[in-house]
Amino acid sequence: MISITPAALSKIDQLKAAEGLGPEHFIRVSVVGGGCSGLSYNLDFDDEVKTGDQEFVSEGAKIVCDMKSFLYLCGTELDFSDGLNGRGFNFINPNATRTCGCGESFAV
Repeated sequence: MISITPAALSKIDQLKAAEGLGPEHFIRVSVVGGGCSGLSYNLDFDDEVKTGDQEFVSEGAKIVCDMKSFLYLCGTELDFSDGLNGRGFNFINPNATRTCGCGESFAV
């Protein structure tokens, strides 16, 4: 499962409203090659579920992930922080063996 915290949900709702997106849009989380640790997180809004996608509901929000990315993201929690130590979405990924300083890339 992939889950989100209430703080992340609040920020996602703000971003959806700012972009004028409706309830049919959901969060798509994926992993792409790149970044200083080898793999990077990608977070987008989407309104189309593709064949093979994994679907989850957390905090009332629909989260979708392709199967290849899910292998890296199983058990991950998406959080949001706007504190002094950094602002933005944070992926708390139990599968990551190493992460970069900015938290945007990881290795397994």
